[in-house]
Amino acid sequence: MATSKEYMEFLMEQLSELDGVYYRRMMGEYLIYYRDKVAAYICDERFLVRPVPSAIKLFPRLNMIQ
Repeated sequence: MATSKEYMEFLMEQLSELDGVYYRRMMGEYLIYYRDKVAAYICDERFLVRPVPSAIKLFPRLNMIQ
């Protein structure tokens, strides 16, 4: 199931207070960029945060997902 445009618009609305957030469509799904770096993936209407050190610091449970 591909991610709908409506779901992507909902997510971007939730992230609207952050400067430098944008998305690009990739192979039927989406990548979210923050300050020109990939920050999250949107696949099958799921928001998947990239497990980089700064994200793990904010969301410690990311470290358990491998």
